[in-house]
Amino acid sequence: MAHAPQHPAPQMRIPATYMRGGTSKGVFFNLDDLPAAAQVPGEARDALLMRVIGSPDPYGKHTDGMGGATSSTSKCVIISKASVPDHDVDYLYGQVSIDTAFVDWSGNCGNLSSAVGPFAIANGLVDPARVPENGICTVRIWQANIGKTIIAHVPVVNGEVQETGDFELDGVTFPAAEIVLEFVDPADEGGGAMFPTGNLVDTLDVPGVGAFQATMINAGIPTIFLDAAELGYDGTELQPAINEDPAALARFEAIRAHGAVRMGLIDSIEQAATRQHTPKVAFVALPRDYVASSGKRIAAGDIDLNVRALSMGKLHHAMMGTASVAIATAAAVPGTLVNLAAGGGERQSVNFGHPSGTLRVGAEARQVDGRWTVTKAIMSRSARVLMEGFVRVPGDVF
Repeated sequence: MAHAPQHPAPQMRIPATYMRGGTSKGVFFNLDDLPAAAQVPGEARDALLMRVIGSPDPYGKHTDGMGGATSSTSKCVIISKASVPDHDVDYLYGQVSIDTAFVDWSGNCGNLSSAVGPFAIANGLVDPARVPENGICTVRIWQANIGKTIIAHVPVVNGEVQETGDFELDGVTFPAAEIVLEFVDPADEGGGAMFPTGNLVDTLDVPGVGAFQATMINAGIPTIFLDAAELGYDGTELQPAINEDPAALARFEAIRAHGAVRMGLIDSIEQAATRQHTPKVAFVALPRDYVASSGKRIAAGDIDLNVRALSMGKLHHAMMGTASVAIATAAAVPGTLVNLAAGGGERQSVNFGHPSGTLRVGAEARQVDGRWTVTKAIMSRSARVLMEGFVRVPGDVF
Protein backbone atom coordinates (compact mmCIF):
# COMPACT_ATOMS: atom_id res chain seq x y z
CA MET A 1 0.00 0.00 0.00
CA ALA A 2 1.48 3.35 -1.06
CA HIS A 3 2.18 5.91 1.64
CA ALA A 4 1.12 9.52 1.22
CA PRO A 5 4.12 11.78 0.62
CA GLN A 6 5.42 13.62 3.71
CA HIS A 7 5.04 17.34 3.29
CA PRO A 8 7.02 19.89 5.32
CA ALA A 9 5.11 21.55 8.14
CA PRO A 10 3.08 24.56 6.98
CA GLN A 11 4.08 28.06 8.02
CA MET A 12 3.06 29.46 11.40
CA ARG A 13 1.22 32.78 11.34
CA ILE A 14 2.13 34.94 14.33
CA PRO A 15 0.68 38.39 15.10
CA ALA A 16 3.50 40.95 14.95
CA THR A 17 4.24 44.64 14.49
CA TYR A 18 7.25 45.95 12.59
CA MET A 19 8.33 49.20 14.24
CA ARG A 20 10.99 51.83 14.04
CA GLY A 21 12.20 53.12 17.38
CA GLY A 22 14.84 55.86 17.29
CA THR A 23 17.48 54.85 14.74
CA SER A 24 16.65 51.14 15.02
CA LYS A 25 13.81 48.92 13.89
CA GLY A 26 12.59 45.53 14.99
CA VAL A 27 9.78 43.00 15.11
CA PHE A 28 7.51 43.45 18.15
CA PHE A 29 5.45 40.66 19.68
CA ASN A 30 2.87 40.47 22.42
CA LEU A 31 4.08 37.58 24.60
CA ASP A 32 0.64 35.94 24.56
CA ASP A 33 0.70 35.78 20.74
CA LEU A 34 3.84 33.65 20.58
CA PRO A 35 3.59 29.84 20.19
CA ALA A 36 3.50 28.19 23.63
CA ALA A 37 7.04 26.83 23.31
CA ALA A 38 8.38 30.35 22.64
CA GLN A 39 6.50 32.01 25.51
CA VAL A 40 9.32 30.98 27.86
CA PRO A 41 13.05 31.65 27.48
CA GLY A 42 15.05 28.94 25.79
CA GLU A 43 16.04 27.29 22.55
CA ALA A 44 12.55 27.36 21.00
CA ARG A 45 12.21 31.12 21.52
CA ASP A 46 15.68 31.80 20.14
CA ALA A 47 15.09 29.55 17.12
CA LEU A 48 11.80 31.33 16.37
CA LEU A 49 13.26 34.83 16.57
CA MET A 50 16.29 33.90 14.48
CA ARG A 51 14.00 32.54 11.76
CA VAL A 52 11.81 35.65 11.92
CA ILE A 53 14.87 37.85 11.36
CA GLY A 54 16.46 35.50 8.81
CA SER A 55 19.51 34.44 10.83
CA PRO A 56 22.01 32.91 10.76
CA ASP A 57 22.71 34.17 7.26
CA PRO A 58 26.19 33.39 5.84
CA TYR A 59 25.43 35.85 3.03
CA GLY A 60 24.90 38.62 5.61
CA LYS A 61 21.81 39.96 3.80
CA HIS A 62 18.71 38.72 5.72
CA THR A 63 16.98 38.18 2.38
CA ASP A 64 14.76 35.43 3.86
CA GLY A 65 13.64 37.30 6.95
CA MET A 66 12.57 40.59 8.50
CA GLY A 67 16.07 41.67 9.53
CA GLY A 68 18.01 44.41 7.80
CA ALA A 69 21.46 42.79 8.10
CA THR A 70 22.80 45.49 10.44
CA SER A 71 23.01 45.60 14.23
CA SER A 72 20.35 48.36 14.18
CA THR A 73 17.82 46.26 12.26
CA SER A 74 18.41 42.74 13.58
CA LYS A 75 16.20 43.01 16.65
CA CYS A 76 13.13 41.46 18.26
CA VAL A 77 11.03 42.69 21.18
CA ILE A 78 8.59 40.81 23.41
CA ILE A 79 6.06 42.86 25.39
CA SER A 80 3.81 41.57 28.17
CA LYS A 81 1.76 42.82 31.09
CA ALA A 82 4.02 44.07 33.87
CA SER A 83 5.39 41.48 36.29
CA VAL A 84 6.41 44.14 38.83
CA PRO A 85 4.18 46.63 40.71
CA ASP A 86 3.70 50.22 39.49
CA HIS A 87 4.63 49.40 35.90
CA ASP A 88 2.48 48.93 32.81
CA VAL A 89 4.52 46.45 30.76
CA ASP A 90 7.54 44.19 30.74
CA TYR A 91 9.86 44.83 27.81
CA LEU A 92 12.28 42.07 26.76
CA TYR A 93 14.79 42.70 23.98
CA GLY A 94 16.68 40.19 21.84
CA GLN A 95 19.64 41.25 19.69
CA VAL A 96 19.80 38.65 16.91
CA SER A 97 23.24 37.88 15.51
CA ILE A 98 23.38 38.22 11.74
CA ASP A 99 25.71 35.39 10.73
CA THR A 100 25.75 33.09 13.77
CA ALA A 101 22.97 31.15 15.51
CA PHE A 102 22.77 33.39 18.55
CA VAL A 103 20.33 35.73 20.30
CA ASP A 104 21.93 38.04 22.88
CA TRP A 105 19.64 38.85 25.83
CA SER A 106 22.34 40.59 27.90
CA GLY A 107 21.26 44.19 27.47
CA ASN A 108 18.65 46.72 26.43
CA CYS A 109 18.09 48.59 23.16
CA GLY A 110 17.69 52.25 24.01
CA ASN A 111 16.41 53.15 20.57
CA LEU A 112 13.66 50.53 20.50
CA SER A 113 12.73 51.60 24.05
CA SER A 114 10.98 54.54 22.38
CA ALA A 115 8.63 52.20 20.51
CA VAL A 116 7.58 50.21 23.59
CA GLY A 117 5.21 52.87 24.96
CA PRO A 118 3.37 53.33 21.65
CA PHE A 119 3.10 49.54 21.18
CA ALA A 120 1.77 49.11 24.73
CA ILE A 121 -0.88 51.79 24.29
CA ALA A 122 -1.97 50.59 20.85
CA ASN A 123 -2.25 46.98 22.04
CA GLY A 124 -4.32 47.69 25.13
CA LEU A 125 -1.56 46.87 27.62
CA VAL A 126 -1.90 50.25 29.36
CA ASP A 127 -4.96 50.77 31.57
CA PRO A 128 -7.36 52.83 29.37
CA ALA A 129 -8.07 55.04 32.39
CA ARG A 130 -4.43 56.20 32.19
CA VAL A 131 -4.56 57.08 28.50
CA PRO A 132 -5.71 60.69 27.98
CA GLU A 133 -7.98 61.57 25.08
CA ASN A 134 -5.46 64.28 24.20
CA GLY A 135 -2.13 64.89 25.89
CA ILE A 136 0.86 62.90 27.08
CA CYS A 137 0.48 59.31 28.25
CA THR A 138 3.14 58.22 30.72
CA VAL A 139 3.99 54.55 30.15
CA ARG A 140 5.93 52.84 32.93
CA ILE A 141 8.17 50.18 31.40
CA TRP A 142 10.05 47.42 33.21
CA GLN A 143 13.16 46.64 31.15
CA ALA A 144 13.33 42.91 31.89
CA ASN A 145 16.81 42.27 30.43
CA ILE A 146 18.52 44.53 32.95
CA GLY A 147 15.87 45.04 35.64
CA LYS A 148 15.47 48.80 35.18
CA THR A 149 12.60 51.25 34.85
CA ILE A 150 12.09 53.37 31.73
CA ILE A 151 9.39 56.04 31.63
CA ALA A 152 8.10 56.94 28.17
CA HIS A 153 6.12 60.13 27.59
CA VAL A 154 4.00 59.34 24.54
CA PRO A 155 1.83 61.96 22.78
CA VAL A 156 -1.82 60.94 22.32
CA VAL A 157 -4.37 62.59 20.02
CA ASN A 158 -8.03 61.55 19.95
CA GLY A 159 -7.21 58.58 22.18
CA GLU A 160 -4.56 57.16 19.84
CA VAL A 161 -0.78 57.35 19.74
CA GLN A 162 0.39 60.38 17.76
CA GLU A 163 3.13 59.12 15.44
CA THR A 164 3.57 61.96 12.97
CA GLY A 165 5.15 65.28 13.82
CA ASP A 166 8.04 67.64 13.19
CA PHE A 167 10.64 66.22 15.59
CA GLU A 168 13.83 65.49 13.68
CA LEU A 169 16.27 62.81 14.82
CA ASP A 170 19.62 62.62 13.04
CA GLY A 171 19.97 59.16 11.55
CA VAL A 172 16.24 58.97 10.73
CA THR A 173 15.19 60.27 7.32
CA PHE A 174 11.73 61.65 8.10
CA PRO A 175 10.41 63.69 11.06
CA ALA A 176 7.90 62.21 13.53
CA ALA A 177 6.37 62.89 16.94
CA GLU A 178 8.76 63.41 19.85
CA ILE A 179 8.82 60.81 22.63
CA VAL A 180 10.76 61.75 25.77
CA LEU A 181 12.40 58.82 27.55
CA GLU A 182 13.59 58.76 31.14
CA PHE A 183 15.99 55.98 32.11
CA VAL A 184 15.57 55.74 35.90
CA ASP A 185 18.64 54.81 38.00
CA PRO A 186 20.46 53.73 34.82
CA ALA A 187 23.65 52.61 36.54
CA ASP A 188 24.18 48.95 37.38
CA GLU A 189 23.09 48.26 40.95
CA GLY A 190 25.09 45.01 41.07
CA GLY A 191 28.24 44.81 43.17
CA GLY A 192 30.35 46.69 40.65
CA ALA A 193 28.23 49.83 40.86
CA MET A 194 28.48 52.50 38.18
CA PHE A 195 32.26 52.28 37.74
CA PRO A 196 33.00 48.55 38.16
CA THR A 197 36.76 49.04 38.56
CA GLY A 198 36.24 51.75 41.18
CA ASN A 199 38.03 54.29 38.96
CA LEU A 200 36.81 57.02 36.62
CA VAL A 201 39.75 56.32 34.31
CA ASP A 202 41.86 53.15 34.08
CA THR A 203 44.76 52.01 31.97
CA LEU A 204 43.51 49.05 29.96
CA ASP A 205 46.31 46.76 28.85
CA VAL A 206 45.48 44.78 25.72
CA PRO A 207 48.29 42.31 24.88
CA GLY A 208 49.52 42.71 21.32
CA VAL A 209 47.46 45.85 20.83
CA GLY A 210 48.55 48.41 23.42
CA ALA A 211 47.63 50.19 26.63
CA PHE A 212 44.79 52.68 26.57
CA GLN A 213 43.16 55.15 28.91
CA ALA A 214 39.57 53.94 29.43
CA THR A 215 36.46 54.96 31.31
CA MET A 216 34.47 51.79 31.97
CA ILE A 217 30.94 52.45 33.09
CA ASN A 218 27.73 50.51 33.72
CA ALA A 219 24.95 52.94 32.83
CA GLY A 220 22.31 52.25 30.19
CA ILE A 221 24.60 49.52 28.94
CA PRO A 222 28.13 48.51 29.97
CA THR A 223 30.41 50.75 27.90
CA ILE A 224 34.16 51.20 27.46
CA PHE A 225 35.05 54.78 26.49
CA LEU A 226 38.44 55.42 24.87
CA ASP A 227 40.34 58.54 23.80
CA ALA A 228 40.12 58.82 19.99
CA ALA A 229 43.62 60.32 19.73
CA GLU A 230 45.20 57.31 21.48
CA LEU A 231 43.67 55.12 18.77
CA GLY A 232 44.88 57.37 15.95
CA TYR A 233 41.44 58.87 15.27
CA ASP A 234 40.05 62.40 15.56
CA GLY A 235 36.43 61.52 16.35
CA THR A 236 34.98 62.65 13.00
CA GLU A 237 35.13 59.17 11.42
CA LEU A 238 32.18 57.77 9.48
CA GLN A 239 31.37 54.08 9.05
CA PRO A 240 33.71 53.27 6.10
CA ALA A 241 36.80 54.49 7.98
CA ILE A 242 36.32 51.78 10.60
CA ASN A 243 34.13 49.10 9.02
CA GLU A 244 36.30 48.75 5.91
CA ASP A 245 39.43 48.31 8.04
CA PRO A 246 39.57 44.67 9.27
CA ALA A 247 42.64 45.40 11.41
CA ALA A 248 40.78 48.20 13.21
CA LEU A 249 37.77 45.98 13.85
CA ALA A 250 39.99 43.23 15.22
CA ARG A 251 41.72 45.76 17.49
CA PHE A 252 38.41 47.07 18.81
CA GLU A 253 37.20 43.52 19.49
CA ALA A 254 40.38 42.76 21.44
CA ILE A 255 39.90 45.94 23.48
CA ARG A 256 36.24 45.03 24.06
CA ALA A 257 37.11 41.52 25.26
CA HIS A 258 39.78 42.68 27.70
CA GLY A 259 37.56 45.49 28.94
CA ALA A 260 34.72 43.04 29.53
CA VAL A 261 37.01 40.99 31.78
CA ARG A 262 38.15 44.10 33.66
CA MET A 263 34.49 45.10 34.15
CA GLY A 264 33.68 41.67 35.57
CA LEU A 265 31.17 40.91 32.79
CA ILE A 266 33.00 37.76 31.70
CA ASP A 267 35.63 35.53 33.30
CA SER A 268 37.84 34.97 30.28
CA ILE A 269 38.63 36.60 26.94
CA GLU A 270 37.13 33.61 25.10
CA GLN A 271 33.66 34.31 26.54
CA ALA A 272 33.45 37.64 24.68
CA ALA A 273 32.42 35.81 21.50
CA THR A 274 29.15 34.73 23.12
CA ARG A 275 28.45 38.18 24.55
CA GLN A 276 28.44 40.34 21.44
CA HIS A 277 25.84 42.89 22.53
CA THR A 278 27.70 44.03 25.65
CA PRO A 279 29.89 45.80 26.52
CA LYS A 280 29.96 48.52 23.89
CA VAL A 281 33.15 50.28 22.85
CA ALA A 282 33.16 54.00 22.04
CA PHE A 283 35.80 56.65 21.48
CA VAL A 284 35.51 60.33 22.32
CA ALA A 285 37.20 63.47 21.03
CA LEU A 286 37.08 67.23 21.41
CA PRO A 287 34.59 69.04 19.16
CA ARG A 288 35.67 69.27 15.51
CA ASP A 289 33.89 70.18 12.29
CA TYR A 290 32.84 67.28 10.09
CA VAL A 291 30.34 66.30 7.42
CA ALA A 292 27.77 63.72 8.57
CA SER A 293 26.88 60.67 6.48
CA SER A 294 23.85 62.54 5.09
CA GLY A 295 26.05 65.39 3.83
CA LYS A 296 24.93 67.68 6.65
CA ARG A 297 27.71 69.93 7.98
CA ILE A 298 28.28 69.70 11.74
CA ALA A 299 30.11 72.68 13.26
CA ALA A 300 32.43 72.21 16.22
CA GLY A 301 30.78 75.19 17.88
CA ASP A 302 27.43 73.39 17.91
CA ILE A 303 28.59 70.32 19.82
CA ASP A 304 30.30 69.60 23.14
CA LEU A 305 32.24 66.56 21.91
CA ASN A 306 32.39 63.90 19.21
CA VAL A 307 31.58 60.26 19.99
CA ARG A 308 31.78 57.18 17.79
CA ALA A 309 30.60 53.78 19.01
CA LEU A 310 30.73 50.18 17.85
CA SER A 311 27.82 47.76 18.06
CA MET A 312 28.00 44.05 17.26
CA GLY A 313 31.52 44.48 15.90
CA LYS A 314 30.87 47.43 13.56
CA LEU A 315 30.86 51.21 13.86
CA HIS A 316 27.25 52.29 14.41
CA HIS A 317 25.63 54.56 11.83
CA ALA A 318 24.40 56.96 14.53
CA MET A 319 24.40 56.22 18.28
CA MET A 320 22.81 53.40 20.24
CA GLY A 321 20.25 54.68 22.72
CA THR A 322 21.77 52.74 25.58
CA ALA A 323 25.22 54.10 24.76
CA SER A 324 23.64 57.56 24.72
CA VAL A 325 22.60 56.93 28.33
CA ALA A 326 26.19 55.94 29.11
CA ILE A 327 27.44 59.11 27.39
CA ALA A 328 25.02 61.31 29.35
CA THR A 329 25.96 59.63 32.62
CA ALA A 330 29.73 59.72 32.06
CA ALA A 331 29.56 63.34 30.89
CA ALA A 332 27.85 64.29 34.16
CA VAL A 333 30.70 62.89 36.27
CA PRO A 334 33.76 65.21 36.37
CA GLY A 335 36.97 63.46 35.37
CA THR A 336 35.73 60.73 33.03
CA LEU A 337 37.10 60.68 29.49
CA VAL A 338 33.66 61.68 28.21
CA ASN A 339 33.44 64.59 30.64
CA LEU A 340 36.97 65.78 29.80
CA ALA A 341 36.32 65.62 26.04
CA ALA A 342 33.25 67.82 26.65
CA GLY A 343 35.35 70.40 28.50
CA GLY A 344 35.25 69.06 32.05
CA GLY A 345 33.38 70.38 35.07
CA GLU A 346 29.84 69.63 36.17
CA ARG A 347 27.25 69.42 33.40
CA GLN A 348 23.69 68.13 33.23
CA SER A 349 23.53 67.66 29.47
CA VAL A 350 25.74 67.36 26.40
CA ASN A 351 25.16 67.69 22.69
CA PHE A 352 27.43 65.20 20.95
CA GLY A 353 28.32 64.56 17.34
CA HIS A 354 27.91 61.07 15.83
CA PRO A 355 28.22 59.77 12.25
CA SER A 356 24.65 60.78 11.32
CA GLY A 357 24.55 64.15 13.09
CA THR A 358 24.03 65.29 16.66
CA LEU A 359 22.06 64.27 19.75
CA ARG A 360 21.37 66.02 23.04
CA VAL A 361 21.24 63.85 26.16
CA GLY A 362 20.97 64.73 29.81
CA ALA A 363 21.66 63.11 33.17
CA GLU A 364 21.33 63.99 36.82
CA ALA A 365 24.43 62.87 38.73
CA ARG A 366 25.45 63.38 42.35
CA GLN A 367 28.00 62.07 44.80
CA VAL A 368 26.75 59.98 47.71
CA ASP A 369 29.28 58.82 50.34
CA GLY A 370 32.09 59.50 47.89
CA ARG A 371 30.53 57.43 45.10
CA TRP A 372 28.88 58.82 42.02
CA THR A 373 25.26 57.94 41.38
CA VAL A 374 22.89 58.94 38.60
CA THR A 375 19.18 59.22 39.27
CA LYS A 376 18.08 59.40 35.65
CA ALA A 377 19.16 60.00 32.09
CA ILE A 378 16.86 61.75 29.63
CA MET A 379 16.70 61.88 25.85
CA SER A 380 14.22 62.42 23.05
CA ARG A 381 13.48 59.85 20.39
CA SER A 382 10.61 59.03 18.03
CA ALA A 383 8.88 55.83 16.93
CA ARG A 384 6.52 54.69 14.21
CA VAL A 385 4.62 51.57 13.19
CA LEU A 386 5.91 50.49 9.78
CA MET A 387 3.69 47.44 9.30
CA GLU A 388 1.37 45.34 11.39
CA GLY A 389 -0.34 42.02 10.90
CA PHE A 390 1.32 38.59 10.92
CA VAL A 391 4.82 37.33 10.43
CA ARG A 392 5.20 33.89 8.83
CA VAL A 393 7.69 31.29 10.02
CA PRO A 394 8.12 27.68 8.81
CA GLY A 395 6.39 25.34 11.24
CA ASP A 396 9.41 23.11 11.76
CA VAL A 397 11.58 25.92 13.15
CA PHE A 398 11.62 24.23 16.58
